[in-house]
Amino acid sequence: MSYATVADYFRYVPGAKPDDPGLASHLERASDDVDALCYGRIRKVGFDNLTDFQKEKVKKAVCHHAAFLATYGDLVDSPLSSYGINGVSMSFAADRVVTQGGVTTTNAAMTQLRQSGLASRLIP
Repeated sequence: MSYATVADYFRYVPGAKPDDPGLASHLERASDDVDALCYGRIRKVGFDNLTDFQKEKVKKAVCHHAAFLATYGDLVDSPLSSYGINGVSMSFAADRVVTQGGVTTTNAAMTQLRQSGLASRLIP
């Protein structure tokens, strides 16, 4: 079950392209990843049992993460930690992405989750 709809995606992701054929699967995977970033709390309590504020933050995080997956999903899934050819290499900017529990996402997505209170390790 995805925590965000295609309509949410176009509302929260500036410049989103409506012709992305994998959007539904990106939203589904993003929802699973967001739940993992929140230590399984969303599924445990149920999305419908979150406060309206938390629901909105989770939807935004899912949309930001889905956009990240649409653009960089192949790189995120790669087992390589670095790659270079003839002196040219690529890596994610450490100040723009966050990796937690094996999930790499944008700071924008994590900011939304931190504001929701669901991504804190301190909550039981």
